[in-house]
Amino acid sequence: MTTTKGLTRTERVADSDIRFKRRGTGDTALVFVHGFLDDQYVWDAVIDAMAVPGFEYVQLDLAGSGDRTSAGGPFDLTRFAHDVGAVVDALDKPVILVAQSMGTLVAELVAVDHGEHTRGLVLLSPVPLAGVGLPEEAAQQFRSMGGNAEGQRVIRQQLSVSLPEAELDRLVVVGTRVPEEVVRDLVKCWNEGHPRGRDASLYRGPVLVGRGAEDGFVTDEMITTHVLPRFEWPESFAVRDAGHWAHVEAAAAVAVHIEAFLTTLPLEATEGSDPSAASGSSEGPGSGWRGAFASKTPEDFAAAFAEDIALEASVLAIPVKGRDQVKATMTQASRIYESLEFVREAVAGSRTYLEWEATAFGGQEIFGVTVLTKGADGRINHVAIHHRPLEAALRFSIEMRERLDGTIDRSHFYTAD
Repeated sequence: MTTTKGLTRTERVADSDIRFKRRGTGDTALVFVHGFLDDQYVWDAVIDAMAVPGFEYVQLDLAGSGDRTSAGGPFDLTRFAHDVGAVVDALDKPVILVAQSMGTLVAELVAVDHGEHTRGLVLLSPVPLAGVGLPEEAAQQFRSMGGNAEGQRVIRQQLSVSLPEAELDRLVVVGTRVPEEVVRDLVKCWNEGHPRGRDASLYRGPVLVGRGAEDGFVTDEMITTHVLPRFEWPESFAVRDAGHWAHVEAAAAVAVHIEAFLTTLPLEATEGSDPSAASGSSEGPGSGWRGAFASKTPEDFAAAFAEDIALEASVLAIPVKGRDQVKATMTQASRIYESLEFVREAVAGSRTYLEWEATAFGGQEIFGVTVLTKGADGRINHVAIHHRPLEAALRFSIEMRERLDGTIDRSHFYTAD
C-alpha cells in the first residue's frame, strides 16, 4: 500500500455545493466516480493500492449521495455529468475518468463533453449507457430500497463474493442515508439509461472495461453484447473471486489493471518513471523478461520466476500458477509472436511496466502492457499481461490452448465458441 500521496485536501467548485477531495500531485488527475447507493470513499482502497507516480487522485460525491444527501434535484444523468464535468474544469488538467456501475454512465457522458481534458476512461462493472432495462417488478425492488437497510444488505451480499464485513456495514449505512425519492431517480438513471447509449459511443479515446468475474448483475454477456461493441478499441479484464464491487472486494487487483492501462496512455513522462534511475542499471529491471522473450527458451523464463509465480492475462480465462506451469505458458506464448518490440518501460516500487508492440498470425498487429511484480528476493512473483485488440487476444488464446494441450489444462483458455 502506497503512502506517498501526501495530505488530503478538499476544495469546492466556485458558486456550487460540489466539493471534491484531492490527494497527491501530478500533471494528470484520476477522477473517481462512485455507483448506486455508494459514496466517494468506496474508492479509497484502490487509490491506496496504486503506486504509479505523477498522478493526482480526485474523489467526489454525486448529488443526493454521500456527503451531499441534502442537495436539491434533479437527480439524473445530465445533472451528475454536469457536476463531475465542473470538477474536471476546475482541475484544468488532463484527466482519466474511473467509474463503477451507475457511475460509468456519468463518466462516459463527461468524457464526451470534456474531450479536451479526457485522456482515458476506466469502466468497472459498467451498466449499458442505454440502460439495463429491468422489467417493472424487478426495477420496483430496487426503487423500494430507500431507507431499507436490511434490503440493501441482502442485495449487496447477493451481488458480491468477498465484500469485507466492515465495508459492507459502512455501505449499508451510506446507502440508507440516501433519500427515498433520490433512490427512485437513481434507479431510473441506470435502468432507462441515456439516449446516447443507443449508438456507438461518441468518446473515441482509450477505454478499459472491467468486472468482477462473479458479478451476477453486470454479466459477461452484458459486457460483450452491450458495452464493448460501442467503443473503438476497448481493453477488458475480469477479476477472479469478486462480484459487483470488485474495487472493494479485490482493490489491489483492480489497481494493477488501472496502472497497466495508464502506461498505455499518451501522457507526458513523470518524475520517477525512468527505469534505469530506479534500478541503478542502464538495462532496467525488465531486462531479464525481455531477454527471455528474445531467446524463447523455458530456461530463461524460469530463471526470472519465483516458485509461486502467478500469471494473469487477457488471453487467459483462468490464471496460471507455479513456476513450471508459467514457464511452459510463456515459452509457447513467446513463440507465437512473429515480432515483438518493447517500446516503453516504467518502474514504481516493486512493479515494472513494459509497453510492447508485436505481430502474429501473418502480420496481425497486437499491442499490450505487461506488469511485473517482484518479491524481496528480486524474482518475479506476479505477471499481468494486457493484450489488445480483443479479436487478436481471443485468437491468441485459442492458439495457446492448442499448443499447450496436455501441458496446461484447456480450461485456462478461451474457445472459438
